[in-house]
Amino acid sequence: MSAELQTELLGKLNKAIAGKDILLSIWDATGSKLLAIAGQQGLTINRDKDTIEITSKDTEGGWKEFLVGFKEWFIDNDGVYVRDHGSHKLLAKTFNSDDPILVKVTNQKNKTDMFGGMALLTSYPIEAPYDDAVTYSLSLQGTGALVDLEDVATPPVV
Repeated sequence: MSAELQTELLGKLNKAIAGKDILLSIWDATGSKLLAIAGQQGLTINRDKDTIEITSKDTEGGWKEFLVGFKEWFIDNDGVYVRDHGSHKLLAKTFNSDDPILVKVTNQKNKTDMFGGMALLTSYPIEAPYDDAVTYSLSLQGTGALVDLEDVATPPVV
């Protein structure tokens, strides 16, 4: 393999991110301690936009027309349930209190912050199959902007 090809391939590999390196964390009630959710396996960050239909009778060619409306974000996370970990104790307390929670998504390998924002914990089921580990899943509905912390010149303290 040529040195040029090797450099190109290594450059691509160095830019790729392994999913195992990305962690969802939550701040405790005082805002002084960041807790990675214990037992994490899956993480999905969803970003969506509403559309507003503006089609009228005089629209050309019979095609519907739309404008972009509001944006929203939400996070789905799942993994092995670690009941006695502080993160799951805080999630249970948050679910029962209805208070918003400050979340942060980080790359633990590069020690970089990726996303942050305020969210509402809308779902937190625990599953206990007879032939497998006890697991949790959670859904966090963002309230306000999801801040891309990698694109902010001076990241806010999140």
